[in-house]
Amino acid sequence: MLLTESCSNNISFPLRLLTVREYNLMAEVGIFTDDEKVELIDGQIITMSSQSSFHAAAIRRTDRLFDKLFKENVIIQKQLPIIVNDFSQPEPDIAIVKYDPLDYDDRHLNVTEVYLIIEIADTTLKTDLEVKRQLYASANIPEYWVLDLKQRQLHVYRQPQNQDYQRAIIVTHHDIVKPLNFSETEIKVSEMLRPLNT
Repeated sequence: MLLTESCSNNISFPLRLLTVREYNLMAEVGIFTDDEKVELIDGQIITMSSQSSFHAAAIRRTDRLFDKLFKENVIIQKQLPIIVNDFSQPEPDIAIVKYDPLDYDDRHLNVTEVYLIIEIADTTLKTDLEVKRQLYASANIPEYWVLDLKQRQLHVYRQPQNQDYQRAIIVTHHDIVKPLNFSETEIKVSEMLRPLNT
């Protein structure tokens, strides 16, 4: 994996990519400030957008809904690291992961322990639909959702293969969706969104 960056004189230089191990060492020694929100994506440190109240409220709603629906069968993780590969450690808004009695206190999660990832898009829709979609598909995350707050719809991606998802559907706030690994669970898209009458 070799990326290049162009300078103003159109000369491209190869970028030196960071590994997950190096990135975590940087965090351990205090290179990042406490209030700095960053992710490692494809070996590069990406500054995460600041959260609007709109975005934060959708995370709370979704977390509360999933907590009620899934009970104790899984862990519902909010904006915490998942090791996708040697060069990527994103922090998705919501992840439904395999239950661990120690809450993974000895390591970060890896992709084999993930059932579903959800990114909530206010200002990050393009990144979530393109960059994050391909990242999660290449890691064989079985299901990936993007909740589009502005259009009040949910993008559902399934069947990862060849660096992308083979099935993609868009459902509206009127619809119900059933996660692949929990087909008995019905989720009303509207319950993840701000009520229309407020």
